[in-house]
Amino acid sequence: MTAFLRYQELQRYVGWTDVDSERVQSVGPLLASAFGLLIDDFYAEIEHHPDASKVITGGAEQISRLKRSLHRWLEELFSGKYDREYVERRWRVGHRHVDIGLSQVYTNVALSRLRHGLLRTLEDRWERTPAELLACRGSLNSLLDLDLAIIEDAYQTEYQRRQATAERLATIGKVAGGIAHELRNPLNVVKTSVYFLLNARDPSEEKKRVHLERIERQVGLADSVITALNDFARLPTPELQPVEIEACLRDVLDLVCLPTNIQQEWHIASSGLKMLGDRSQLGIVFGNLIRNARDAMPQGGTLRFYIAVESEMATIRFQDTGKGIPPEHVQHIFEPLYSTKAKGIGLGLSISRDIVDRHQGTLTVATEPNAGCSFYVRLPAAR
Repeated sequence: MTAFLRYQELQRYVGWTDVDSERVQSVGPLLASAFGLLIDDFYAEIEHHPDASKVITGGAEQISRLKRSLHRWLEELFSGKYDREYVERRWRVGHRHVDIGLSQVYTNVALSRLRHGLLRTLEDRWERTPAELLACRGSLNSLLDLDLAIIEDAYQTEYQRRQATAERLATIGKVAGGIAHELRNPLNVVKTSVYFLLNARDPSEEKKRVHLERIERQVGLADSVITALNDFARLPTPELQPVEIEACLRDVLDLVCLPTNIQQEWHIASSGLKMLGDRSQLGIVFGNLIRNARDAMPQGGTLRFYIAVESEMATIRFQDTGKGIPPEHVQHIFEPLYSTKAKGIGLGLSISRDIVDRHQGTLTVATEPNAGCSFYVRLPAAR
């Protein structure tokens, strides 16, 4: 949703009408001569609060520039024209506060101080009926509330975006360190085998084959590490379309190849149930969950699939009969590089949750020691 559409939604919420616009515009000339005093008070108060004043680093020149900006802001407030350009300028205020590190708390209290000044001036200069004053106060308060709401919405949106970016960069950094470790191990094995093949005197054909097969295995391991990292770092925006859930699962099963000692059970609420998603990306999720279930049952067991749609959400449950996940591991299993497997990279569940999140869904787990494990994928259903 664009900032302007968001603003219009908020206008409808507070019951804003053209009459409110006309009221606010009509009192603009009455208040305009007080703007200068209100602005001086606004910035004088900031000087008494270090957490607010610390963002003003340009001295008197910057304060003078900020005062001119606030004067334009007030002029626009009483212009009666609250169009797309008006909203975008307010939206940029929220973004700018994130840039300079100003807490939204100070925006709230500063606007409160400005509001009191405007209302006090309005009352002091009012010459019409008390009922008209009350109506104008209501309209002005609604407009200031709308301004604060759109600034705060912009602030939160931008702040959360930057936090997510920072967390993702930190995660990639952590993953990169782990990947270096994961790649160094197979490379060391390859290096040892290559050294033997280059320097051994008359090695037997059997010995050569042992080292060549070892190199082949380690190259395969290194390739799987790189593939997992690529999946994690370069997932494109999902292309959403209706996907038949059972058909998608069976296609993935053809690729995973469950051993014969693992039985399948299917529990489907009705045939033809569909989810809204990117088939290839959700195939990655389903493949990871099926492989995890397979690996949890090395001695065999049963893998159960439950498919249902309720309240416009599709739920796909993967239940195995393995040993379950120990309680101390459950809260960490979706973290990058965290694995309960001796040879695991620890990216599968992290990638899976990232994909499901991008589909506006959820990926959760329920488990008890020695009682198996269930993963629940919930995604928007398609008709």
